[in-house]
Amino acid sequence: MRLNFKCIKAFKIKAHCCLKPIFVKILHLYCIINTAFKNMYFSLIIPVYNRPDEVDELLESLSKLDYKENFEIVIVEDGSTIRCKDVVSQYQSKLSISYYYKENSGPGDSRNYGMKVAKGDYFIIFDSDCIIPAEYLTEVDTALKANYVDCFGGPDRALDSFSNIQKAINFAMTSFLTTGGIRGGSEKIDKFQPRSFNMGISRKAFEASNGFGNIHPGEDPDLSIRLWNLGFETKLFSKAYVYHKRRIDWDKFSIQVNKFGKARPILNSWYPKYNKLTFFFPSVFVIGLALSIALLIFTYDLLAKIYCVYFFMIFLVSSYQNRSIKIGYLSVTAVWKQFLGYGLGFLESYIKIIILKQKPEKAFPNLFFKV
Repeated sequence: MRLNFKCIKAFKIKAHCCLKPIFVKILHLYCIINTAFKNMYFSLIIPVYNRPDEVDELLESLSKLDYKENFEIVIVEDGSTIRCKDVVSQYQSKLSISYYYKENSGPGDSRNYGMKVAKGDYFIIFDSDCIIPAEYLTEVDTALKANYVDCFGGPDRALDSFSNIQKAINFAMTSFLTTGGIRGGSEKIDKFQPRSFNMGISRKAFEASNGFGNIHPGEDPDLSIRLWNLGFETKLFSKAYVYHKRRIDWDKFSIQVNKFGKARPILNSWYPKYNKLTFFFPSVFVIGLALSIALLIFTYDLLAKIYCVYFFMIFLVSSYQNRSIKIGYLSVTAVWKQFLGYGLGFLESYIKIIILKQKPEKAFPNLFFKV
């Protein structure tokens, strides 16, 4: 659904001329109906850094989309030393692609760059390590026409071709036993915060918010909250999923989730209104586990048994979902690393940012890109 902004502007002007509320609502409804059946022009924004192989797989999947309308792809090379320009050129006869190279300034600024040069009225952002199902754009178009929203996010899944570690990490990041299923497609949350590996935002919302900030990670919830404060809504499109490869090993995964943990107290300090007790759960989990081990010295084992039951549930559910005992075992490792990395990162950041009142940029300079 393409919004007719001239119509909306006219509506606002007439609204200020003291029209009765009923006529204002009728005019607004007319604007929406008048534009509901127009096809939206999507711009797919893909920042990339030294990942030509991933771009090849991503573009191959995009060339197989069943969406019948025109759309464009904007590749933003973020200062890569291993460029993907040659890969992009192989698909220019199949897809409408534009390629841009810029100095390295981080994924958030690269997405902003892509949206500024894009031609569409609705932007869809992917990470370069995603593979897109054939029906993706059709599902997004259908969802927007049924219930338009200026910003949406979709879940992620794992392909059978993914490695066992990738599947285990995917389970840890999407299971209802860990993140509450938020990344995996659960709508049982009050306000959904889209993640930029699979995210859509209207041109109107982008221009009003100026897009992503320079914090990374954490730029996704930061943008969501600023959009809420501007009056925009966000929504989960559960059918608009992607296959997210997450090409990382155990060490990189631990570093990644540790940074996630550090970013959260920073966001809480910026937006205390949206602080939640659930953000403390990973830290409480780690402290509780350490306490359960310490209590074994005094022959108190109830808490340790609770943790054993939890990890056994992780093993069983993952083994069943992935039809692999090995992936079930690896999922236990992934969940442990997820909670440990995030929990310790959160505690460190909470002490520095909330208790000691340090400035985020000085406390954690590696979380901020200079733009």
